[in-house]
Order: sequence, then structure tokens, then C-alpha cells
Amino acid sequence: MIEIEVKVRAEHTRIRPFLEMIGAEKVKVEEQSDTYFAAPYRDFAKTDEALRIRTLDGKSILTYKGPKLDTVSKSRKEFETFVEEENSVQILHALGFSEAGAVRKVREVFRAEEITVCLDSVEGLGEFLEVEIVARDESELEASRARLFEFLGRLGLGEADSIRTSYLEMVLENQTH
Repeated sequence: MIEIEVKVRAEHTRIRPFLEMIGAEKVKVEEQSDTYFAAPYRDFAKTDEALRIRTLDGKSILTYKGPKLDTVSKSRKEFETFVEEENSVQILHALGFSEAGAVRKVREVFRAEEITVCLDSVEGLGEFLEVEIVARDESELEASRARLFEFLGRLGLGEADSIRTSYLEMVLENQTH
């Protein structure tokens, strides 16, 4: 699957009325705890990859995110599977992986037609808006990305507002300052 995603900084009090106006359906609210891992054999920061275990609602999901597929969004191939957190961490450690950092956030998820809209409150970073379309393959990338920017345009946001930096990179940057 290809996750076609755009992230921007946005005050949620400004976004919620718009979501109500367009009839977006509130799907859920999640408290997400993400632990990211560093590989022993390559630098994910250089290869633009990510490996994490996300814990929410008592369940854990192992996710691999491939390199970004363009220069204006966070679109990338993504693979996920449910895991048992403690054993998975022990397996990763046994293979030489180490914790690279953690991200904690509250995510409100909405559905607006084919677009998943997430209002993220990230611990230590503030409020963000992520919009996403999941595609079958890269042939849908350009049209889906255009659809996301069209949606953001209705909020007065565009490509110049797009943040390609991950929450983990932002958290780690804040820790060094």
C-alpha cells in the first residue's frame, strides 16, 4: 500500500468548524505511543526509512515506512502488522536494533470522502493536521496528492505549508536545543 500524506501545522480550533461544515465524520480519538528503532546495518535517517512499534488501545502495531516518494509530501510505501509489544522489542534488540526515540500524541481521526483527516496533538510539539489517502500503487500518487492539496487549499494551506519532517525528527531536534 502507498500512504499519500501531507502534514501541516494547524490550530485545531480553526480546523474543527471546517470539518463540521463539510460533514466530515469523526471516526475515533486515539492516544498513540510510538517507539522508533534504529537499524544496526544502515542509518534510517539517511535512507529516509522508519521502523516503529505503535501502541494504542492495548494493541501494538509494527510498521515499516519506506523512503518518501516525492519532494512535497510524506507519501511512501508502508507495511504494518499486529505484534505483541514486549516480545517484538526483545526480538528487535536481539537483532541489534535500538530505540531511536519516542513520540506521544493524541490523534482525532475524521473521514471526509476518501480522505482521512487527523488532528494531532503531539507532546512537546503542538498541533498538526495530517491528511491522507491510501492508494494501491504509485500510479495513483500524483492524482491523490493533488486531491490532498486541493482539500488543504480550502483551509488556505498549500504546498509551502507541507512539513516532510517526521514527528520523531522534530522531537529529537527539540531535545538537542
